[in-house]
Amino acid sequence: MRIHIRLAISGLVLASIMVSAIGVHVLWWRTAEANSHALADTINGQIVSTVEKELATITAEARAAHTAIRTLFVQNVLETREADKREFVFLSQLQSQQNISWVAFGWPDGAFFAAHKLGDLGLEMMEIAPVDGAIKRRIDQYEVVIGDIQFEKRRFENTDYVVTDQEWYRSGMQADDPRWFNVTVHPVGLRPSIAYAGPIDVYQKRQGVLAIIIEYTRFAQFLSNLSVGKSGAAFILDREGSTIAAPDPDADEVNMQRSDQPLLPIARGAMKQAGSSYDSDKKIARQVRLVSAGNAYAVSLTPLAFPGWTLATVIPEAEFLGPIERTIRQLLVGLAILILAAGIVSAWLARRVIATPLITVVDELKHVARFDLEKVRRHASRLIEIENLSNAIADMAGGLAAFRKYIPADLVQTLVSEGIEPSPGGSIRNLTVLFADIAGFTGLSERLGDQIIPLLSSYLDTMSREVSGHGGTIDKFIGDAVMAFWGAPAANADHAVDACRAALSCQRALRASALKDDGGRPLRVRVGVNSGEMLVGNIGSEFRLNYTVIGDAVNIASRLEGANKEYGTDIIIGEETRRLAGDRVHVRELDRLMVYGRAGGIAIYELLDVAERGTVPPAWVALYDSGLSAYRARDFMAATNFFLQVLDGRPSDQPARMMLERCSQYLKSPPGEDWEATNAMKAK
Repeated sequence: MRIHIRLAISGLVLASIMVSAIGVHVLWWRTAEANSHALADTINGQIVSTVEKELATITAEARAAHTAIRTLFVQNVLETREADKREFVFLSQLQSQQNISWVAFGWPDGAFFAAHKLGDLGLEMMEIAPVDGAIKRRIDQYEVVIGDIQFEKRRFENTDYVVTDQEWYRSGMQADDPRWFNVTVHPVGLRPSIAYAGPIDVYQKRQGVLAIIIEYTRFAQFLSNLSVGKSGAAFILDREGSTIAAPDPDADEVNMQRSDQPLLPIARGAMKQAGSSYDSDKKIARQVRLVSAGNAYAVSLTPLAFPGWTLATVIPEAEFLGPIERTIRQLLVGLAILILAAGIVSAWLARRVIATPLITVVDELKHVARFDLEKVRRHASRLIEIENLSNAIADMAGGLAAFRKYIPADLVQTLVSEGIEPSPGGSIRNLTVLFADIAGFTGLSERLGDQIIPLLSSYLDTMSREVSGHGGTIDKFIGDAVMAFWGAPAANADHAVDACRAALSCQRALRASALKDDGGRPLRVRVGVNSGEMLVGNIGSEFRLNYTVIGDAVNIASRLEGANKEYGTDIIIGEETRRLAGDRVHVRELDRLMVYGRAGGIAIYELLDVAERGTVPPAWVALYDSGLSAYRARDFMAATNFFLQVLDGRPSDQPARMMLERCSQYLKSPPGEDWEATNAMKAK
């Protein structure tokens, strides 16, 4: 016999009335406890969000200041040795960016110049340089007044600070782009800090290293303004449990932060207790309960954006649970027997009549939410509404299943699992994108007409299978063209290597499939792969969205696919993909190409194979590389000899033949002094 759900609920209500008093107290206790924990979690969440936003703001200020000054240097608006202008620019950045402690520049000859904030009321400009065999530091000290600064005094002193010995300078001189460093040693002494430092190149000549430095005391100031419950506190620790920042309103570039915070040992103890089970690099928060001196504390350990940094939020449990525990102790004795009896009856009824059927239906809804439509089943129930709901879910799953071939189901599943909302928006991420299409497809489709459909379907099936098998996200099909990307929506640190593997697997799978054109020739597919910063997300309108990638790096990948036609190659990858893949792939550098519609040339590479099981590149690759080096050095006769050797072993090698023709032309008519070994791509 089946009954309506309202009758079942009425029966449960009548049963609950008999133990209403008990139920009220039990619900109050559970609700109060849950609300207390929820409040603590909410406070921690707000603290984490506030700290992460502040870190993002501070790091954004540092990057913005570095970019602004670097632009002035690179555009030759300001020379690095131009003291007056340099001092004005550094000082203006220090005043405009509240959280920046230092703006510093080091030269290869050991000279050093910096603008240094002295709390909120003072500034100093310093210059370090050798004078009469000794290293001297000149300091100009200023007082900050409303809207301006006022010179106070100048002094000179000996110093042992050598900028060329500092890690941020040494690494910055070897790097191509700025990055973050931990800095402790400064001209004024030991001041724990972080620095955003990178090289300054003017007219392709490295002038020195520019550093934007933020002292940890700035974080201590910020933490002192946070309200963590009534008596809690928040700390920033490194992976060893050492203090990065503890709340201190008086900490600044003059006064070090205090280390005698009463809750700081609790935060460090929580880090120690978490031990190896807590890894800040995995970005997973951890809750720790710690008892010290008879008092219990709830400590939340949350990884921050900086590698190895953890936000430790310490809240005494007595703030939330003390009143609840006192009341519960008074109720336990009198209500224990009634709670047991009522609990058994209520649990049996709820589970038998409602909970079990609803849990079954909820499980089916979870299958729909994850887009696992083939797992959805119908379930009979004594409750008419629950059975009708189960049937409706099954019908919905059947309707959705009809659209699976029109939408990328795997992508939908991943977007759902990653919690990405179906609304316009995106973010800039470093990804790898792949473009592929069939050589000569336009003519082939004209000759075959509608007979092209089976061939195209088999081709797209093969490409889709290989791309998905290597973790790629298929973006779209445009006729015979396939667009896919790696690294989103699910993060993938090896996106460049996986894209290269997929490109090679696509070529192998197509050869194995024996797909042929109307002339009986195997289908030839050209592939372009490129990595870089690109916008990824839901692009479109509120009515229709496409999860895709856009940006300059995407356009380059499309151009590289077309460049295969000129070079007679199958797979061309960009220089960023080559850099990220490293020695895990075998490549041949083809040329330096000026891509259509984009200023500046890029190095392009032919992807040959994946470097596995001790494989090495073919011998002719080294010959081609030698020829390319000689060509770029204007030694066209030596380059000709190398390219001829390549053609001896590979008569059909089109890149070597192209380079040979260029060498021949330049031997007849040498290029001018402004010649660059860059090939301008004349078509898209």
